[in-house]
Amino acid sequence: MDLRSEKIQRILSKYKFHDVAVEELQKIHRIYPGMVPSTGTYTFTDSTQKDLLKLIGNLPVQYEGHTYNFPIQLWLMDSFPFTPPICLLRPTANMVIREGKHVDARGRLYLPGLHNWDYPKSSVVGLLAEMIAKFEEEPPLSSKTTGENKDPHDLLAFVSNLQINDGGIRHHDQPINKVSVIGGGDLGMASVMSILSKCKVDKLVFIDVAESSTKGGSTDLEIFNLPKVEVSRDFSASSDSKVVVVTANAWSSEQSYVSVVQTNVDLYRGIIPNLARLSPNAVMLIASQPVDIMTHVAWRQSGLPPTRVIGAGCNLDSERLSHILDINLNTHKPAWVIGELSDNKVAVMSNTGLSSSVQPEIASGSSATKPLLDRGFEMMKNRGQRSWSMGLSVADITNSVLTDKMKTHSVSTLAQGWGGIGTEVFLSLPCIMGSNGSTRLAGVSLGQEEDSKLRDSVVSLSNLMGQLRI
Repeated sequence: MDLRSEKIQRILSKYKFHDVAVEELQKIHRIYPGMVPSTGTYTFTDSTQKDLLKLIGNLPVQYEGHTYNFPIQLWLMDSFPFTPPICLLRPTANMVIREGKHVDARGRLYLPGLHNWDYPKSSVVGLLAEMIAKFEEEPPLSSKTTGENKDPHDLLAFVSNLQINDGGIRHHDQPINKVSVIGGGDLGMASVMSILSKCKVDKLVFIDVAESSTKGGSTDLEIFNLPKVEVSRDFSASSDSKVVVVTANAWSSEQSYVSVVQTNVDLYRGIIPNLARLSPNAVMLIASQPVDIMTHVAWRQSGLPPTRVIGAGCNLDSERLSHILDINLNTHKPAWVIGELSDNKVAVMSNTGLSSSVQPEIASGSSATKPLLDRGFEMMKNRGQRSWSMGLSVADITNSVLTDKMKTHSVSTLAQGWGGIGTEVFLSLPCIMGSNGSTRLAGVSLGQEEDSKLRDSVVSLSNLMGQLRI
């Protein structure tokens, strides 16, 4: 891989881990020599721009006995390889993007390897291999046709001899901002009111689940006839939502905690698959309790990628902690509460300031930050999670998805692969939230006390999941 050009050298010199990045680029060239480095200016969703390296090339994919070359582009962040690349398809004028589980309408790719990125276990070489495997299952591009049938075999005429170029990404018309809130009661009502207040929505559907112990409130919404709000008892009303918020609980009078949680799992079995089928491109936001377990259950039952199923988790605690640290202790840096929503949760702080346009990074545990975080935690005591405050937290996350804000929230997400966690478990971790769901921040080394709490949560949550009938 020729990295000697003046432009490439100038931009590469600004990379935080220059020597490691060069080693990774050389490794990519040895295995995928067709991936060519170049430079460009990437525009983020907040309109800020940065000069970065990118790799462009064609990925050879076998599909039903034919070989197709799918054009891709990988933008390498300046913290590469410790953060994952932004991966895009590069369709020519004769191609259309086939939206699916791993690709959106704009051609951006979402793969488990990106969501679970944890260098040095993760690499671009591994990512490209995963990309090929996924494309063999479901080709992401097809040739333009006059009818609805988009046969992947038609690609052969266009991509078998494709040359590299810098063609752009097609933009499709954006769907309406539709949000559905599933489950009545105080939290459901608080979520509806908060979303209406904070978010720009075209339509909000409120579905009061009859089997939920938190039902109620839908009648009042019908009586007062709020603008943009549709009250329904039919899940089909939620179809094509961009965000689906689930607040339903079905607490029973069972004696054991496992039996109580099982009633919620049984309730979800009749809800989650229908919601996922009706809104396959939605971000599903879980607020039912216990949130880490129910988010895990929803992900299993929905069949959606982990980037699109998250829980409200520790977002409320994180926002409170950041506010306390900024106002009372003058840190001017975001902080997040991570881990299980229990006494085992811990706090971490960002390396970057609140107003910085640079992607935030979690600071490694240090003797300098721990006293600040401990004091902030102490000042948060006795602040309960009331329905209205949880509703505001749900609206905050929903707004980041609807506006593609790319704000970092501490939400319950698949933690496997983060910080050496090998178990399939959901915990609150800092995730960048946008219209396509969540992207985790890279893991860091925690202090001994904090790491021990996280490991205890992994064990307890995993044990509980093992006792449930999903």
